[in-house]
Amino acid sequence: MKSNRLTAAIAATLVIAGTLGGCSNMTPRERNTAVGAGVGAAAGTVLTNGSPAGVIGGAAVGGVIGNQVKH
Repeated sequence: MKSNRLTAAIAATLVIAGTLGGCSNMTPRERNTAVGAGVGAAAGTVLTNGSPAGVIGGAAVGGVIGNQVKH
């Protein structure tokens, strides 16, 4: 069971890293929001064994937190 969660978390992280490559023209706030959503989705995956509600909830909470982070 742990290997499934680890695999899902690694996959989510790789997808996030791949999509952030196109973020060069984003503002810092937009970039923080995207990173926060990605990290939240990965955390939601790990904490809820890949439950769709956990992934979406984690992404939403992470996105809000990332949006509020100041440089």
